[in-house]
Amino acid sequence: MKAMMLNQLSAIADNKKPLSLVDMPDPVPQGNEILIKVSTCGVCHTELDEIEGRTPPPKLPVILGHQIIGRVDTIGAAVTKFSIGDRVGIAWIHSACGRCHFCRSGCENLCERFKATGRDAHGGYAEYATVSEDFAYKIPGVFTDSQAAPLLCAGAIGYRSMRLSEIEDHQNLGLTGFGASAHLVLKMVHHKYPNTNVFVFARSEKERDFARQLGAFWTGDTAAEPPEKLDGIIDTTPAWKPVVEALACLKPGGRLVINAIRKEESDKKALLNLDYPRHLWQEKEIKSVANVVRTDVREFLQLAAEIQIKPEVQEFELEDANRALVELKERKIRGAKVLKIN
Repeated sequence: MKAMMLNQLSAIADNKKPLSLVDMPDPVPQGNEILIKVSTCGVCHTELDEIEGRTPPPKLPVILGHQIIGRVDTIGAAVTKFSIGDRVGIAWIHSACGRCHFCRSGCENLCERFKATGRDAHGGYAEYATVSEDFAYKIPGVFTDSQAAPLLCAGAIGYRSMRLSEIEDHQNLGLTGFGASAHLVLKMVHHKYPNTNVFVFARSEKERDFARQLGAFWTGDTAAEPPEKLDGIIDTTPAWKPVVEALACLKPGGRLVINAIRKEESDKKALLNLDYPRHLWQEKEIKSVANVVRTDVREFLQLAAEIQIKPEVQEFELEDANRALVELKERKIRGAKVLKIN
């Protein structure tokens, strides 16, 4: 099969072609695994974190990609949940131990033996991928393959972030950064909390214009002061400065949810500007988002199908994965980027 392989870590600024196109044997499913012929795979900022070493793969080389859509091509001898030809998806959570306290309580995202698709196991920047049937998802028929791919990460992690924000109808929610995840959160909020105003903070005027097209109540630069304080804010940026600025925009008792697997180091000094009375006092909270659980993916796919949340996508060929990653790094974003493979 053809695959785009990561062989070494590097900064995108120094190496704009971190992935190499290779030919390798097709994987063979074992036991309860299914082999998926990949049709599309979303491109996520987490891939940049892997390439640049903020969340490095435990070993190299590795195939990136964790927003995978395809058809079941072959099944292992113990498979009972899927048949050949079924359309399925694979998300960031590739496996967990199933026995620890976190797994038993439905928090397998916190399992010490958590393995991530495209980091700890080969992912979807390839023509084929394998996964346990317990960590695969049936995809509702209302979505095309390209529309479905971003739902598995950008959508599911956005859904988890929205839940963790504890936002209620008639409250104000802020979104810092407006890429693949945030634009889906905006659509979810409009449906679930129709009386909630959404305030979007984004550096790019194109992103702010996109947010207004999707119904944002207010838009501004990440350093802008909104016309009123907010009950919750979801931060999806790779930077630290928006965290400090968001805390200043919260009401007393407000909650900041940081939807990022890692933050970059370039502006970490911004944290020195934290002023306790202005940014943290009056029972403000900061909550991080650590991956997703399978329930998040299943619930979000059902919600997305019910209200037909269809992400805006930009399609690239598999061989153009490097270009998609560079554009993502340079914040050339409108919706979600997706690789078309088979």
